[in-house]
Amino acid sequence: MPRYTVHIRGEWLAVPCQEAQLTVGWLGREAVRRYIKNKPDNGGFASIDDVHFLVRRCKGLGLLDNEDPLEVALEDNEFVEVVIEGDAMSPDFIPSQPEGVYLYSKYREPEKYIALDGDSLTTEDLVNLGKGRYKIKLTPTAEKRVQKSREVIDSIIKEKTVVYGITTGFGKFARTVIPINKLQELQVNLVRSHSSGVGKPLIPERCRMLLALRINVLAKGYSGISLETLKQVIEMFNASCLPYVPEKGTVGASGDLAPLSHLALGLIGEGKMWSPKSGWADAKYVLEAHGLKPVILKPKEGLALINGTQMITSLGCEAVERASAIARQADIIAALTLEVLKGTTKAFDTDIHALRPHRGQIEVAFRFRSLLDSDHHPSEIAESHRFCDRVQDAYTLRCCPQVHGVVNDTIAFVKGIITTELNSATDNPMVFASRGETISGGNFHGEYPAKALDYLAIGIHELAAISERRIERLCNPSLSELPAFLVAEGGLNSGFMIAHCTAAALVSENKALCHPSSVDSLSTSAATEDHVSMGGWAARKALRVIEHVEQVLAIELLAACQGIEFLRPLKTTTPLEKVYDLVRSVVRPWIKDRFMAPDIEAAHGLLLEQKVWEVAAPYIEKYRMEHIPESRPLSPTAFSLQSLRKKSTKIPESEDL
Repeated sequence: MPRYTVHIRGEWLAVPCQEAQLTVGWLGREAVRRYIKNKPDNGGFASIDDVHFLVRRCKGLGLLDNEDPLEVALEDNEFVEVVIEGDAMSPDFIPSQPEGVYLYSKYREPEKYIALDGDSLTTEDLVNLGKGRYKIKLTPTAEKRVQKSREVIDSIIKEKTVVYGITTGFGKFARTVIPINKLQELQVNLVRSHSSGVGKPLIPERCRMLLALRINVLAKGYSGISLETLKQVIEMFNASCLPYVPEKGTVGASGDLAPLSHLALGLIGEGKMWSPKSGWADAKYVLEAHGLKPVILKPKEGLALINGTQMITSLGCEAVERASAIARQADIIAALTLEVLKGTTKAFDTDIHALRPHRGQIEVAFRFRSLLDSDHHPSEIAESHRFCDRVQDAYTLRCCPQVHGVVNDTIAFVKGIITTELNSATDNPMVFASRGETISGGNFHGEYPAKALDYLAIGIHELAAISERRIERLCNPSLSELPAFLVAEGGLNSGFMIAHCTAAALVSENKALCHPSSVDSLSTSAATEDHVSMGGWAARKALRVIEHVEQVLAIELLAACQGIEFLRPLKTTTPLEKVYDLVRSVVRPWIKDRFMAPDIEAAHGLLLEQKVWEVAAPYIEKYRMEHIPESRPLSPTAFSLQSLRKKSTKIPESEDL
C-alpha cells in the first residue's frame, strides 16, 4: 500500500493510500481531516469544508494539480506540504535551499564504493564523495580496529572506571561522575545540548563530505564507537540521508562541536534531515522513508560522533581542490590576455627561472611557454608585433610566473596539511586498544587546518588581484590599443566598464576576507577551552575568497576573448584558439550592450567544470613531453596526463601541434 508523508502546519502525518486512482486533492483533504481530528479546537475550523489548501512537493516546492492521480504525480513514500490558504509557510518548515536545487535532477544513486580505512582518504576522494559519486564501505582491517576499540569502552563500563566523557560529564563537568544507568542519557543530552549552531544549512554536497569524513575518522579505530553504530551511519550516508547542519557556531576547538552535533542529531532521528527523495523533513520520517532506524547511542558514542575537526577539514578539502583548479586555469587566461595585449614571451625564458628555482614559478613559466611558443604554435597576433620597440611588459604580464607560482606552491603546502588532517584521529579521549586504555589529549584543536586555510585565502587572493589589473589594461584604451571598454560605438555602449567594477569590488572584499581568522581566540567552556582556532570561519571565508577569484577570472576570460574580436582576422596560438572557441560556445561576442551577468555566470561555470583546463591541457602536456626530460620532477600542481586520459578530451590526430 503506498504511503505519503504530509507536512501541515508544523506537523508531519503519515497518510496511507489504499486505492491507486485517488487524487492529490484527496491526499490534501485526508491530511487536513487527520490534522483537524488531532486538534482539541479542530485546528480553528468549523469543518473540513471550510478549508482551502494547496499541495506541493517538499522537494523543490513544486505545486501539484489536485486532480492528478497520486500514482502519476507522486512516488511511494514521497514527502508533500499542504499549505492552508491564508497561512504563512509553517515556521519550522525548511524549504530546499536554492543552492541545492540542481542536485535533485542530477543525483543518481552511485553504484561504486570507496573502502575507507581511516588512513588513505585523499582530498579528491572526499570531494567525489561529496558529489555523490560513491558509496562507502569499511575495509576488514578497519572493522577489526573498531571492534577492538569498542571492547576497551565496554570494559571501562563493566569495571565502573572513571573516564572523561564516558562515565563523567564534559568540559567543566569533567569531575562529575555519572551513574551507570544514566550513561545513555548522557550521550543523548550531549548531542542535543551541543546542537546550537546558527545560519544557513550546509548544502547537500558539503554535508555529505562532512559525514563521509567523520566516518573515515571513526574507521581509524581510536574513537570507541561500536561497529554496529558505525555501519548504521554508513547506511545513512549511502542512502544520502543528510542532517541539517548550520554552517556557523564552531570555534574550532574542542573540535567542531556544534556542526558535528547537528550531524549526530539527525543520525539519532531528531532535528531535520535532507535526502534527494524527501527534500527537507523531520529526520525520523526521512530515515523511515529509506527503511532506516535512528542510532541508539551507547556510552561514549555521542562524544565519538561530535569531537573532531571535520567541519574545518571537509570545507578545506573543497577549498584546496577548487583552488587547484582555478590556479591552473588562471595561467591559461593570463596567457590569452598577454596575447591580446601584444606582450612579449621573453620573460618566460627557461634560463631566467632556473636562477630562482621555486617549483611553482618554474611550472607557471613552462605553461606560458607551452601556450605561447610561436615556434611550436604559430601565432599571427605574435607575428604582427614581432619587430615592435617594446622591451618589457607591465608586471601583471611579466611577473605572472612569480605571482601565480607562489599560489601554486601555497596550494601544494595547504593540500599536504589538509591530507594529513583527513586521516588523523581528532577525538578526545583517544581509545588505544593495544594499551587497553583511554588517554585525553588535544588532537581536536583546529589550529593546523585553520592556519593553513588562512594561508590559502591569502595566497589564492593574489590571482584575483593581478587578474583585476589585467582587466584594467584590457579595458583602458591608453594601455591596450583596443577600443575603450572593449566595445564598438563607445558612449552609446558601455561594454566591460561595470564588469571591471565588479571585479574591483570582489578584489576589495577579498582583502577584508583575507584577514586571518586563526589569529583570534576567545576563551570558552568556563576557561577550560581557553585557546581556540576559529577554524570554521577560516574554512568558510577561504571558500568565499576562492569563489570571488573564480568570478574575477571569469570576467578576465570574457574580456580577453572580446579583445580578440578587435584583432581579427589575426589568430592566436592553437591552444588559445581552442579556449576562445570554448568560450564562444557559451557566450557570443559583444556587438552592442546586453545583459552581462548571465555571460559572467556561464564563464564561471566553464571554470568550475575545469573546461578551460581540459581544452588546453593536452597541448601543455604534449609540449612537456617534447621539452622536458622524463627524469625531471614536475611541480606538485602539474597536470597529470594519466588523469587527462580519463576524460573525453582528445587531440585530433591530423592537427599540427
